[in-house]
Amino acid sequence: MSIYDAQDYMVSIEEVRRLFNHGLQSSMLVVDDDANIILATDHVLKCSGYSAEEITQIPFPQLFKVRAPLSEMYDFYFNHEESVLVEWPHGFLISKNGETIFYRFSILKLMQIGQPRYLLVLNNQVECSQLNLLQRFSDAFLKDVNLGVLLISMNFTLVDISDMACQILGMVRENILNMSLEEIFATVPAEHRLVQRTLLNGVVARNHAVSWTNNHARYELLLDSSVLKDNQGNMVGAYIIFKDVTNMRSLEEMVQRSDRLAMIGQIAAGTAHEIRNPLTSIKGFMQVLRRTFEMKGMDKEQSYTEVMLEEINRINELVNEFLLLSKPKHVSYERIDVTEVLRGILPIINNEAILYNVHLQYEASYHLPEIIADKEMLKQVFLNICKNGIEAMPDGGILTISEKVDTAERNVCIDIHDTGSGIPMFVIDKIFDPFFTTKDTGTGLGLSVCQRIIHDMEGSIRVSSKGFGTTFTISIPYA
Repeated sequence: MSIYDAQDYMVSIEEVRRLFNHGLQSSMLVVDDDANIILATDHVLKCSGYSAEEITQIPFPQLFKVRAPLSEMYDFYFNHEESVLVEWPHGFLISKNGETIFYRFSILKLMQIGQPRYLLVLNNQVECSQLNLLQRFSDAFLKDVNLGVLLISMNFTLVDISDMACQILGMVRENILNMSLEEIFATVPAEHRLVQRTLLNGVVARNHAVSWTNNHARYELLLDSSVLKDNQGNMVGAYIIFKDVTNMRSLEEMVQRSDRLAMIGQIAAGTAHEIRNPLTSIKGFMQVLRRTFEMKGMDKEQSYTEVMLEEINRINELVNEFLLLSKPKHVSYERIDVTEVLRGILPIINNEAILYNVHLQYEASYHLPEIIADKEMLKQVFLNICKNGIEAMPDGGILTISEKVDTAERNVCIDIHDTGSGIPMFVIDKIFDPFFTTKDTGTGLGLSVCQRIIHDMEGSIRVSSKGFGTTFTISIPYA
């Protein structure tokens, strides 16, 4: 407040200083006769979005729209000792992000030698206990609600964002406030952006399903959007609200897959015996023929029998995988140490990695809680997913196996990450479906079996891919 010199004012600087000190929760401005802003209370700074330095650099008419110069409005409304105001003058404060706020105001003239200055006391009629209650609800809503919320101004900048939205989008609130939405989502292709500029043209959405990938996590979102209007019906902004329905979608898909797997398992269990008996006979006679061809030097015929024997073995393996789709009958659940299981199979995984020129990295987390699981089944899951990751890097790469604990969900989590070309978005939702495969010689049952095994342990398998690698996360509740 040292910009004032008390001897230059008809109203003492002590009065002005006292007014500001006791009115920090009020909206007040000091403006000179040339429409320069000299001073503003914290409340004006908060509402306008400007800093104390910025607000003194902009002309008063740019910040506050009124119908006439302040000198004329002061003379008309306030420079009459016996005048009674029927209605106070009003104006609109234009915030930094383009939002308009309606105020009524009074003016106090501070006479300085050579030039008058005006003290404006702004009064928003809605700034009563109701607004305070609504503001508190709004603040609590953005902070605590389990929803993603974005508030958008008419010039397509971000006015505010909820904590949940920041978490899902992988952004820091302070870094993106008052930024253009186009700048915030600059790295995302236009057609996949969460916010489209057409929203400001009145294009609203209801229960719109959207997929969003944040680092290695993939979210399924259900999105609503609409516009905001003032009392006169003019559009002043827009909002987007979305809910994370990933777990719900995963549960629905898991139930559907479980039903399909159960049906396949029942069929397999009922027909495996009938399939294996003729296969055993065919394989036995084929081995006799191969020996006969070998003794007679019939090399071509011998090679045919070897091909057929290999195909019979493939059929046997397929039948075994079918049987695994039904609930395992001889499962031994016990307390086990996941680290011990992984270290036991690392040599097997490393030998497979060497064949593909893949480097294996193992990131252990010491003192992992024990889980309730079947050790052999768990080994099968780890080996299968690691083998898939290695085969996804035919030109070499890095396979990373990392352990961690999710204390919030009480899970032990194993991340298996490869640096391959990734899984296309139109494929990633199908990889756990029975018989779906991208391999020329695959059966499409490996991941289905893995998901069934982990599901029986009350765990889950999630996959995420962003075009530069794939991460499988195996989560199992700890004891």
